[in-house]
Amino acid sequence: MGTDEPRLTLITRPGCHLCDVAREAMARVVAVTGDRWTEVDVTSELELERDYGDRVPVVLLDGREHGYWRVEEDRLLRDLGTPRA
Repeated sequence: MGTDEPRLTLITRPGCHLCDVAREAMARVVAVTGDRWTEVDVTSELELERDYGDRVPVVLLDGREHGYWRVEEDRLLRDLGTPRA
């Protein structure tokens, strides 16, 4: 993974309320860590739809699944190397 690529990806679906909540959580996390994140629509790729279906939102950290349905902020901060005070 190149240094310009965000470590965090949020896989979402249009019209998903939990995805809206997850976006807010991701914004809080990156406000602490200084990291960036990107968002990918699960309906944009057949493979994503197969892998994740209705199990969105999904958080990927460095390309690996970190969690789904909600952002576990404390755990994500820890795994990014930034413990919450």
